[in-house]
Amino acid sequence: MTTYLVTGGAGFIGSNIAHELVRRGHRVRVLDNFATGRRANLSGIEGRVELIEGDLCRPADVEKALEGVEVVLHQGALGSVPRSVADPLATHEANVTGTLHVLWASRAAGVRRVVYASSSSVYGDTPTLPKREDMPPAPLSPYAVSKLAGEHYCSVFAGVYGLETVSLRYFNVFGPRQDPASEYAAVIPKFIRAMLRGERPAVFGDGTQSRDFTYVDNVVTANLLAAEAPAGSLRGAVCNVACGEHSTLLDLVAALNDVLGTRLEPIFRPRRPGDVLHSHAAIGRAEALLGYRPGLRFAEGIRRTVEWVQAHE
Repeated sequence: MTTYLVTGGAGFIGSNIAHELVRRGHRVRVLDNFATGRRANLSGIEGRVELIEGDLCRPADVEKALEGVEVVLHQGALGSVPRSVADPLATHEANVTGTLHVLWASRAAGVRRVVYASSSSVYGDTPTLPKREDMPPAPLSPYAVSKLAGEHYCSVFAGVYGLETVSLRYFNVFGPRQDPASEYAAVIPKFIRAMLRGERPAVFGDGTQSRDFTYVDNVVTANLLAAEAPAGSLRGAVCNVACGEHSTLLDLVAALNDVLGTRLEPIFRPRRPGDVLHSHAAIGRAEALLGYRPGLRFAEGIRRTVEWVQAHE
């Protein structure tokens, strides 16, 4: 039985990880400031996780959360490209300074490994597809810059301090517990909520932009594989986590219409600054280093997500 700290553990991805760790019988501690996380996301496991309400930007909170921890699954961050464009200082503080606090305190606490949640946004809008980890990053937004900075800190802490780290570049994660109500909600929960109301979904651009949509269970699996990999095998590594396939936003609308039994056409709006046109991952490195295989593909993930929203909204 391993003792895990999940930062941002009341958020979308973090809570899904926490639920799976509890299911597997591990000791789980969650650190969250509830800026974007929700207590409801921990429903059903409240008595089986230790919850610390604290902030990544307060070193004392991070140090307290790390006492006795073996593995950190660092999901805590301020997400959203538009949010980062509106407030780059807050994004930097949470994502870069917060990550540095986690790494520094992990080193002092003797943590065995830190698994860092990075993002496909670090690639920017380079035309080469699929995106491979050896490609030069070209971030287009403050959010992407913050995630890339966190990767570099993880690599440096592995090389300079001997702290085992691995950065997982998530590609457009979706699934249960993703908040559709936020101003900065991701496209899939926002589309689902609109279409359940009979409203036409709003597409920024012409809808031909594509994403490697990744169901959250695949991301949970990748995190646990990274946590359990043999000692010394992942020192500062970076791996894409995705399905290795891509769908356009028009494909997404069609898939949702199919599941919902509707015929709603999108409303087209101007493209937003910082948005990437195409995102498609090469996942060979994750397969080789982690033994990762995406278990759930786009269509099945959409079906499960719609069912979850219908049951919980």
